[in-house]
Amino acid sequence: MAYVLLIVGFVLLIKGADFFVDGSSNIARLLRVPPILIGLTIVAFGTSSPEATVSIIASLQGTADVSMGNVIGSNIFNITLVVGIAAVLFPIKVENETIRKEIPFTLLASVALLILINDKVLQGLNLNTISRSDGLIFLLFLSVFMFYVIEVALKSRENGSEVNAVQDVKWGKNITITILGLLGIVLGGQMVVENGKDIAYSWGMSEALVGLTIIAIGTSLPELVTSITAALKKESEIALGNIVGSNIFNILFVLGTSAVISPLEVSGKITIDILIMIAITVLLLIFSRTNFRIDKREGLVLVIGYIVYTVYIIVRN
Repeated sequence: MAYVLLIVGFVLLIKGADFFVDGSSNIARLLRVPPILIGLTIVAFGTSSPEATVSIIASLQGTADVSMGNVIGSNIFNITLVVGIAAVLFPIKVENETIRKEIPFTLLASVALLILINDKVLQGLNLNTISRSDGLIFLLFLSVFMFYVIEVALKSRENGSEVNAVQDVKWGKNITITILGLLGIVLGGQMVVENGKDIAYSWGMSEALVGLTIIAIGTSLPELVTSITAALKKESEIALGNIVGSNIFNILFVLGTSAVISPLEVSGKITIDILIMIAITVLLLIFSRTNFRIDKREGLVLVIGYIVYTVYIIVRN
């Protein structure tokens, strides 16, 4: 029954995120918000909402390894498998200056996470934790990022970028869809955490491993579907921008909010996973700067990287 409920939870998460993105994007267009602002905020936040819900619920239940593993595992999955598959299907052009600036910001957030969790080494404490003050620092980083995004949106409007009009769309319908999406995300997240833990214990898996694998992959499905669909439609900016924006939200918003609600005690093993996340973010930055495109060969390298990483963490467990 736990497996059935886990699948139902993932379905609710994915469909809930889909409803949330559709409803909130239409509301933003009705409010005449520029498309670039919708893409960098609502779509990125919407596809990150499953990770946010699962990590916050796990934090409240005192399972910090699930919360941390979910975020780190999702980010690694996004950069390697999602970007990799998208690039193999159709080479991703990295022409937009905004995306080129977002990738270094993702790297900055990852390095900040590595520094803030290493309390044993840097402060001589007995435990590595993400405290409430660390969480507030992440949220301050997020506010800087949001300020930058809003500036880009305002500049886009000044340069005469058109705001897409929405035909035959009503406020009531989109507000209802948005609320239903949020309910689906919350309920699905709770089911995923509860049943994911039960399955992990029955298999003899650690909480960190189930967070890095089963839950991370499940909560990253919206990013996977969005980026592959965008790649097939040759929409490179959406395919890559969705992933980079989502990874920023995962670290700064998801972990920041989780830590503010309940400080997270961090397992020593997760430091290695954070170092791997930083390494593949650097690799993504290098790939995106070579001729400003990620080609099929580079995409294949990323996919193989995820397979090797998965084998490593299973053996490590």
